[in-house]
Amino acid sequence: MNWKTWLAVAVALVAGLATLFSIATRLPVAPEHQVFVNGEVLTMDADNRVVQALSVRSDRIQALGSNEEIMALVTDRTEIIDLGGRTLLPGFIDAHGHFPASGLDTVAADLNSPPLGTITDIDSLLGALRERAAVMQEGEWVTGFGYDDTLLAEARHPTREELDSVSAENPVAILHISGHMVVANSAALAAAGIDAGTPDPEGGVISRRPGSREPNGLLEETARLPVVAKMLDLGALDFLGMIRSAVREYAQYGVTTAQAGGVAPDMARGFALASRLGVIPLRLQVFPMEEDFRELIAAGDYAPADYERGRLQMGAVKIIADGSIQGFTGYLTRPYHTPYHGDAEYRGYPAVVRERLFEQVRALHREGYQLAIHGNGDASIDDILDAFAAAQAAYPVADPRLILIHSQMARQDQIERMAELGVTPSFFSAHTWYWGDRHRDIFIGPERAAQISPAAWAQQADLRFSAHMDTPVTPMRPLQAVWSLVHRETFGGDVLGPEQRVDVMTALRAVTIDAAWQIFQEDNRGSLEPGKYADLVLLSGSPLRDTHALRELQVDGTWVSGARIYRRR
Repeated sequence: MNWKTWLAVAVALVAGLATLFSIATRLPVAPEHQVFVNGEVLTMDADNRVVQALSVRSDRIQALGSNEEIMALVTDRTEIIDLGGRTLLPGFIDAHGHFPASGLDTVAADLNSPPLGTITDIDSLLGALRERAAVMQEGEWVTGFGYDDTLLAEARHPTREELDSVSAENPVAILHISGHMVVANSAALAAAGIDAGTPDPEGGVISRRPGSREPNGLLEETARLPVVAKMLDLGALDFLGMIRSAVREYAQYGVTTAQAGGVAPDMARGFALASRLGVIPLRLQVFPMEEDFRELIAAGDYAPADYERGRLQMGAVKIIADGSIQGFTGYLTRPYHTPYHGDAEYRGYPAVVRERLFEQVRALHREGYQLAIHGNGDASIDDILDAFAAAQAAYPVADPRLILIHSQMARQDQIERMAELGVTPSFFSAHTWYWGDRHRDIFIGPERAAQISPAAWAQQADLRFSAHMDTPVTPMRPLQAVWSLVHRETFGGDVLGPEQRVDVMTALRAVTIDAAWQIFQEDNRGSLEPGKYADLVLLSGSPLRDTHALRELQVDGTWVSGARIYRRR
């Protein structure tokens, strides 16, 4: 790196730090005392009590009760918020997501198709990338995210050659909507060291041109990682821009605890700095990625406290055991409904082979780490539960709360086994809305599609669960997750598996207290009870009265530790 490059980096870092400090000085401060009266206050406590009013002292909830009881606490130094009949409830908890990746549109082209975006065919996709390339310097990475091959008119992935047409000088790479595949142009493949002589990595596939070993640009699962690392190698200012964008969106939709699900040490340190400086006013739960922290953990050099600053906490260690159903990489016990590449027996594949998964789970469980394991297909879920049962038998833990992320294709027997083992699922419930029609017609057929995200089976098994949006796979909309648990309607207007619907209070608990319980934070957040953080969300109306309209409710205000971080009006 020459001196001019070093100087540019130094200037960017100084500017970034100055911006950080400037933002930090403008963070809102909680009043000494404030009361919220004349509303519908959903406490989400053990009895699901609904009261009229709430009192907050500094950053903690002081009391709940009737208007008269709470107004009796008022002094001339109290700030009074008249709810006007609106609904106040605990701030929403992002049970699984990838903060701050909802801000990717600040650094990459948005390639989503309806209902999330406007891209309908490969020409429009390439056009969006060319617009992005036009503002980039020669040699800089041109990236996009969110494309969905099943929603493009051509019903296929773009090719390496098509991305070459965007730019011959710049690496060009695009991330699939699932996050489990990328397509790269020739320059991007070369930058990542992938060519005809590169073997498929364990748990991944390098797609090839017909009759050749030459990559066609599509990289599945672990094969995508070298390109993704280059795509996400952002400068300090770009990273800051993503964080600021994500914070705005999360606060606007009532999220008070965000999650960065699966990060490397460098990113965790960046989050720690941003949280300490107040740039991230949200609580942030960071799940370290096992493969990135593996050496530190094995050497005994991983100490969560080294990263925990501000409102950041290090949480469960994450493992990705399989891929995505809509990417045909989820690992199933029975073949996909539509044969993949003409193979009627194709069932997907594990991202981590069974024997290695057993080793990883056993080693982490032995050291006392909570685990969060991504498992979509039921074959993958079998492997996860078998691995955890073996680890528990060797090193019993009374309350392990292994989080089985997505649990999309979980069978009823697997749900019952989760309850026995101390495993808790986090359902991507909005799959029914965004992909339900295609799950039924393309990926898994009507019978299995009716059972995706089986919340009712979990409820019947007395198994606590959470719901998430997997942002940026879908936008951060907690009320959409709730709505989908209650209604299970598809974008096409059908109801997918009505027997798996749950009541609205159960659904609300999945984004509040049960999501807090899942990460061992139920004593300080997730419900409105004395002594807990004053993390609050104010809705424009009641989610209890018209459940079909609940996802249309607006967030009028969001508070973290009693300080208002978002105001609609």
